[in-house]
Amino acid sequence: MITFKPVTEASIDALMAIENACHSHPWALNTMQSCLAGRYFNLAAFKAEQMVGFYIGEKAGPDFTLMDICVAPQFQGQGIAKQLLNAFISYGEQHSAENLFLEVRETNTRAIALYEQAGFTEMSVRKNYYPSDDPAKNGYEDAILMGMTLLFG
Repeated sequence: MITFKPVTEASIDALMAIENACHSHPWALNTMQSCLAGRYFNLAAFKAEQMVGFYIGEKAGPDFTLMDICVAPQFQGQGIAKQLLNAFISYGEQHSAENLFLEVRETNTRAIALYEQAGFTEMSVRKNYYPSDDPAKNGYEDAILMGMTLLFG
């Protein structure tokens, strides 16, 4: 059974282990630590006492942005990312966000499909946004900017 609770400084090592396992260019520890408070919000997924995934969101006025979402490789394909994404959307609804945004690597087709299934649509492309180790990409790849408008009342 998967349970959810906010990420705290005490669990930063587990969070960074997942971050490093999931991304070719992971966030630095100090960046991650700076995203645990203030205008940021988060949620982690646990199987028993083991953190298996997380998301980090940011509040910017009436708009919320999904900054990072990861599921440990050995737990992928079990619907955990979908549960985390739904929790992010629910948080936005509960806190009266007007719009939800995210960016995703153009090559991350599994994530794009998940976001589209949840109701996000492509809004624009940020050229050469993400660093890439793919020689065909000249060191960078595009980001797809996706968004969702939340309706209230």
